[in-house]
Amino acid sequence: MARIGVFVCHCGSNIAGVVDINRTVEAARKMPQVVYAADAKYTCSEAGQSAIRDAIKQHRLNRVVVSACSPRMHENTFRRTVASAGLNPYLMEIANIREHCSWVHGDNKEAATSKAIDLIGMAVAKVTRDEPLTPKRVSMTPRALVIGGGITGIQAALDIANAGHEVVLVEREPSIGGRMSQLDKTFPTLDCSACILTPKMVDLAQHPKITLLTSAEVKSVNGFVGNFEVEIRQKSRLVDHVKCTGCGTCWQKCPENVNSEFDMGMGKRKSIYIPFAQAVPNKPVIDTASCRYIKYLKWAETKEGKKPPECRICEKICPTGAIDWEQPEQILTEKFGAIVVATGFKTFDHSVLGEYGGGRIPDVISGLQLERLMSASGPTGGEVKRPSDGAHPKTVVIVSCVGSRDDRIGRPYCSKICCMYNAKHAIMLKEHDPEIQIYIFYIDVRTGGKDFEEFYRRSQQEAGALWIRGRVSKIHREGKKLIVRGEDSLIGRPVEIPADLVVLATGVEASDGVVGLAQTLNISHDSYNFLVEAHPKLRPVETHTDGVFVAGAAVGPRDIPESVAHGGAAAAKAIGLLSKEELATDPMTAIVDPVKCVSCFACHEVCPFGAPEKETLRDGRTVSVINESKCKGCGLCIVACRPGAINLRGFTSQQVLAEVTSLWR
Repeated sequence: MARIGVFVCHCGSNIAGVVDINRTVEAARKMPQVVYAADAKYTCSEAGQSAIRDAIKQHRLNRVVVSACSPRMHENTFRRTVASAGLNPYLMEIANIREHCSWVHGDNKEAATSKAIDLIGMAVAKVTRDEPLTPKRVSMTPRALVIGGGITGIQAALDIANAGHEVVLVEREPSIGGRMSQLDKTFPTLDCSACILTPKMVDLAQHPKITLLTSAEVKSVNGFVGNFEVEIRQKSRLVDHVKCTGCGTCWQKCPENVNSEFDMGMGKRKSIYIPFAQAVPNKPVIDTASCRYIKYLKWAETKEGKKPPECRICEKICPTGAIDWEQPEQILTEKFGAIVVATGFKTFDHSVLGEYGGGRIPDVISGLQLERLMSASGPTGGEVKRPSDGAHPKTVVIVSCVGSRDDRIGRPYCSKICCMYNAKHAIMLKEHDPEIQIYIFYIDVRTGGKDFEEFYRRSQQEAGALWIRGRVSKIHREGKKLIVRGEDSLIGRPVEIPADLVVLATGVEASDGVVGLAQTLNISHDSYNFLVEAHPKLRPVETHTDGVFVAGAAVGPRDIPESVAHGGAAAAKAIGLLSKEELATDPMTAIVDPVKCVSCFACHEVCPFGAPEKETLRDGRTVSVINESKCKGCGLCIVACRPGAINLRGFTSQQVLAEVTSLWR
């Protein structure tokens, strides 16, 4: 016989301001098998939880209904409460009378009260059919995988490793460092970016608990929290990094020059190269797309076209014999307990915007290209020169929000960092050349950070930058000048500025390949391909796939301090997980009745988590079985199952039917 207690929360005035609490409590007392009903100002408070525990003991309750806010907020709180009173935590139900009732029916208190009573009645009907559930225990692999070697991934890997756990960091580029390694200085303190980043890169490379895999990508992920099995594709570098000493002889003598991706096309690199001087690992890779010998090998297969030179200079002069033309790709299979995704960002491709020259005007460059020109390790040795003729610009126009806050190109969001790096560029340009004049076109100046407003004002007062509120409509060349046409919306007039150099503040976008990675990891992404957290406020680094954490600009636009903090937060969550010898899994999972299963395996096709697996019975039939460690209880397999062989613990067909039929009374 069920003895049910109902507890109705006022939630301050969130619920009580709309729902008649006294009437609701009285109605609950009259419901079948309810032996106790009460209200509380704040049920989630310590006093409210204590009242629930006391009522369970005093009235010998064996079922509880909490009528309050969303289960997403406090279901675990109330489960712990009833468990501390000796009740199975899965014999508790929440009737959501805040989000589902008072918040959406604030203009009709009578209807809201009636609906609240119905919602409680449904929860009472369901809880009578609830069964005690017990979590299962699974073992933990105390190792972490960090995907992405930017500042966020570096911070996460170091924090996890310093806590005593093994870490494998996978970076698809030849070196770690990410976007931060391309910067000259950082706002608002104008610290040397390399001076901050390089020590961390070295610490990571030398850490005994960290294995660094560059030129590598995650190919597949199987398993579940605590027991992920990951296939990592180690791409061929054509250089044996065990033999290589990084002496530099090979890339100094290589005759082939191609555009440098690290320098954003503003400089050249060799076909065998390290991306930048402080690269980690400081050992080269061979670019197969431009290598003369690789081109020769491809020509030798068909003998079509002009014969390329065989070259092989790098092989001939390498003192350790590290060049390996036969080096194959490798597939490494590793096991991990937790995964941190820190895939960073890329910048918007301004060549798609015809009004800004469509990438055809060489003196219209992006902010990241300007960073490489200003960097002492950049292609010009730190001199800011016009790409077209190498002259030093005297008038520079900076255009904000290129690829941000623009519905025309499907980028309505703010990239957050652009206003500040515009101010930084103005100050740094003035330091390079005191005679330079900077104009900055902006929509709104957003300086929401510590010392950001002061830094913005410094760009005006010290660097003399003129901030013009308005959009730029067109940029075109007239002789050696670039004519920038826009508006000054503060004075309501068009503006035309002859410039020597135009810098576009290109916005932040999700990295290439992040959608495929998200699908591999069974995590979500938004319409802009940024990864989605489990909850933006309460679980900002967790995902709906247990054991997978997200951090940094992979989630959305972030500056360096935020990215470091985010990486540390993800590491803390991973450390908390890895420190456990065993994990308890949620018992509210799907279960298959093998007698009813007809082996259609439709459940395999719809499950986003790969929980359904195949099992061969003694009679030779192959049926579906649910891997409870992977199952998230979403219910998709139940809908897809034609013979109705699958049920969901905690939401069985009988329990749901009881909720529905309670409304007929």
